[in-house]
Amino acid sequence: MHYRVLIVDDEQELSEYTSKYFNMSGVSATYATDMKSALAFFEENTCSLMLLDINLGEDSGFELCQIIRQKMNVPIFFISARQAEDDMLLALSIGGDDYICKPYSLSVLLAKVKVALKRYEEGKDPSSGNALSKGDPSSEKDTSHLVKLGSVTVDLHRAVVIRQDKEIPLKAMEFRLLVYMLNNRNRIIKKEEFFEKIWGSEFVGDVTLNVHIRHLREKIEEDPGNPILIKTVWGTGFILEENN
Repeated sequence: MHYRVLIVDDEQELSEYTSKYFNMSGVSATYATDMKSALAFFEENTCSLMLLDINLGEDSGFELCQIIRQKMNVPIFFISARQAEDDMLLALSIGGDDYICKPYSLSVLLAKVKVALKRYEEGKDPSSGNALSKGDPSSEKDTSHLVKLGSVTVDLHRAVVIRQDKEIPLKAMEFRLLVYMLNNRNRIIKKEEFFEKIWGSEFVGDVTLNVHIRHLREKIEEDPGNPILIKTVWGTGFILEENN
């Protein structure tokens, strides 16, 4: 069975209430309260997005995230009472797509999830809605979906970066960021614009954006520590500079 949202949180009352609230609002959801039941869920079910707590009793949401990331690319939003920047950085570094602090308003959480679901579900085919992708992807002669960027090539149909004949997959959020910057190359993009256009929410922090930018640089830059493509405009945002 397919659910749009899987909630993994050891606070059973909160998980159950959140799940019911989502279902009553037209977003199919279910919940698990520990790592074992979450992994069991994926043996027979699927979901479009996961809300994952860090504390799962004797288990860790960090560990579960790493296990999930080895098997699938479902978007993972961490939900946690921990507000230390180190926890946020770790959550995003190991594969989280966003970080939401508790306590949260259910109406705000639902609105944020609906926006994310719309973007992710519409983007299952990476080339859909992509202004840069033209032509028939089944045609062997068509290369309009291949974009040269510095020393790498971006395949917009398969959401991968090709470096020295090696394919490096892009996570959904990395792909969205890169496509948006390609469509706005050589223009400074403010952080607030990224929050609105990529996440569809003003409740995204600088840490989330910075971590995803760092991951993207690691995949497309020759020297991520000294980027020549994605440059930081301090206090403002980022710019993708390339003259091809």
